Amino acid sequence: MAYTTINKSNLHFNTKLYTGNGSTQSITGVGFQPDWVWIKERNDGSSHALTDAVRGNTKYLSSNTSSSEDTESDRVTGFDSDGFSLGGNVAVNQNTILHASWNWKAGGGQGTSNTDGSINTTYTSVNTTAGFSISSYTGNATSGATVGHGLGTTPAVIIVKKRSGSDGWVVYHHRNTSAPETEYLRLDTTAATADNLGEWNDTAPTSSVFYVGNSGRTNDNGATYIAYCFAEKTGYSKFGSYVGNGNADGTFIYTGFKPAWVLVKKSSSTGHWVLIDNKRDPINVKSKYLLPDDAGVEASFTDRDFLSNGFKMRNSNTDRNGSGATYIYMAFAEAPLVGTNNVPCNAK
Repeated sequence: MAYTTINKSNLHFNTKLYTGNGSTQSITGVGFQPDWVWIKERNDGSSHALTDAVRGNTKYLSSNTSSSEDTESDRVTGFDSDGFSLGGNVAVNQNTILHASWNWKAGGGQGTSNTDGSINTTYTSVNTTAGFSISSYTGNATSGATVGHGLGTTPAVIIVKKRSGSDGWVVYHHRNTSAPETEYLRLDTTAATADNLGEWNDTAPTSSVFYVGNSGRTNDNGATYIAYCFAEKTGYSKFGSYVGNGNADGTFIYTGFKPAWVLVKKSSSTGHWVLIDNKRDPINVKSKYLLPDDAGVEASFTDRDFLSNGFKMRNSNTDRNGSGATYIYMAFAEAPLVGTNNVPCNAK
C-alpha cells in the first residue's frame, strides 16, 4: 500500500484546459501560481510552447523543435496566483481553438543562484516537497562539470535544452537502460536511446548535482541552458519503465496512485513520445493524446486506462505497447492511493 505526504497533488501539478479568444485572457483554476507552463493547441497545429518563471514569462521554447529560445511579449504575459495570463498570440490563444496547459509548481518564482556545482546556476527555483526544480546555467565545455539542482535528493529525470542556440532537447531517465547515465533520449525526436559521453559525462546525478560532459546539448562554452529536474515522491510522481506485451489486454504499470498525466516513450527503438492526461479524457478508456515531439493536432486512439494504483495499456501500438519493447514513462498523480489523511483513491 502506497502512502504519501502530498495529500493534494493538484497543489503541485495540474492540467488546465481552455479555449482561446484571440485577445487577452487570464486562465484561472490551476490551483497555484505555476512556475512551468507547457501549452499545446489541441485542434490546430502550432508548436508546443514551454515557458517558465526562471527564464521569464516572455521566453519560450518548443518541445517539438531544436530551435533556440525565442521572445514573445504576447504569449504568456504573467504567472498569477491561480494560473497565468495570455496575450493574443495564436500559438497559445488563437480564437475558438482548444488548448491544453500542463502546470508545475517549483519555488514560486525565479529563485536564486545554486552554488553546489562547479557551474553556479544563474537561478534555481525548487519545490523540494514535490521534487521539482528549474535551473538556468551557462556552459563551460568542461567534461565532468556539475550543476546544482537543489532537490536534496537524487533526480530521476533531467530534461535539458540549450537556450542560446539550436540544439536538441536531451533527457536523462533513471530507468533508461541498466546504465542510464551513459544514455540520453531526445524529447524533440522519435529517436531511440543513444550512448554518448558528452551528455551526462557517464556519471550518475547525486542528491545535490547532475553531471554534464562537453556536448553542445548540455555544456557548450558560453551557451545558456535550462534544466528541469524531477525526483520521485511516493504517491505523487513515478518515473519508471515497462516492457510491452503487444496485446490489447496490455501491460499494467504500478505507480501507487491514480495518474493525472502520463508521458510514455519507447526507448529500445524509435517511437513517438505520447502524452495522456485526465482532463482531456476524464473517463476510461483514455484515447486523446498529443505528441511532444510533433506539432500535430490532438488525435484519438484506444490507449490506456488510468486506475487507482497505476495505468494499463489497452492496445498493441508499437509506440505504447509493442511486444518485447522497453518503454520509459513519467507520471504525476491525480490523487494518492492512500494519503496521510487515509482517504482511498477509487478508479474510474
